[in-house]
Amino acid sequence: MNIGILLPGFSSDENDWAIPVQLNLVREMARHDDVRVLALRYPHRRDRYSVYGAEVHSLGVGQVRGSRRLALWWDAIKTLWRLHREKPFDVFHAMWADETGLIAAWAGKLLNVPVVVSIAGGELVGFEDIGYGLQRGAFSHWTVGQALTGANAVIAACSYAKNLIAQAGYAIPDSKIRIMTPGVDTKVFSPSTEPPIPNRLIHVGSLVGVKDQATLLRALAKLEGVMLDILGTGPEQARLELLASELQIRERINFIGAVHHLDLPKYYRRAALNVLTSRHEGLGMVTLEAGACCVPTISTNVGLLPDIPTMGAVVPVGDDAALANAIQNLLSDENRCAEIGSAAHRIVTEKFTIQHTVAQFRALYRQL
Repeated sequence: MNIGILLPGFSSDENDWAIPVQLNLVREMARHDDVRVLALRYPHRRDRYSVYGAEVHSLGVGQVRGSRRLALWWDAIKTLWRLHREKPFDVFHAMWADETGLIAAWAGKLLNVPVVVSIAGGELVGFEDIGYGLQRGAFSHWTVGQALTGANAVIAACSYAKNLIAQAGYAIPDSKIRIMTPGVDTKVFSPSTEPPIPNRLIHVGSLVGVKDQATLLRALAKLEGVMLDILGTGPEQARLELLASELQIRERINFIGAVHHLDLPKYYRRAALNVLTSRHEGLGMVTLEAGACCVPTISTNVGLLPDIPTMGAVVPVGDDAALANAIQNLLSDENRCAEIGSAAHRIVTEKFTIQHTVAQFRALYRQL
């Protein structure tokens, strides 16, 4: 098959883990099919190059707005038209239901190519207090609607994400929506032969408002003798460090900062629990990464874990008391914690590898 992948940004080379799951997907897809990637905004150069056998076309415009954004869309459609004339596409797959989905839908209609659109981030939510999500403005709401209604198939990573489609006001037939979860590379994320460090938590994510690390810190303040590794950087770091000091838990938190994707497993493996406190997650890839390393996850009621609670425990969004109780309950029972970790590893290896994902995608492409 000849597959066109549309992304806002893609790796500039094989060592660039800009969006790890997308690099893994393209690498695995290119093992089976002819894959051409159209990257709209990143890398910040206009180029045509190869990554793991896939041909990448970057438009390199960066963060443009207004009329320049419309020019980008037109440029992208013209590029797809030219590439289609060189070698006809069998399917377009936009990995976000935003402008990439809109471009795919319009180009698909123009070129008579079936279109798949994946919901990948904050397309279906809007939190004014933290400035997050595409549902905060009429134009973005319209853009997402164009992507979803123009697609032949819409992919959600979990039931939570699927349910947001109707909640956001889009009347998409249920028959058009598929639940397919982007998988993890289990050659990279795998269990350790060493036991985890007791009472050590890990949190992996950008330090931004939607990840709500403040709730995690307030929960930690209710627990004695529990340590926390926070991996990630972002604009909320100074505020979180100040909150940790105010809660008198600063000495129990390691703000580790940015960690290379391939170095993440060693941090997961030494943790007893992975904790995700987000107000919204289209998936929560950290749940699968931790599970592949035999580490249970405690998650807020978003993303994937509510579909598979046997991989850990689910708590309400923003409830630090419930979060502290869930952490304490698992940490106090090492045998149960280990059993859940083993179950999580088994579930990931049986259902949620990158190979499983690509097999599902290819079956859908053939159907369309």
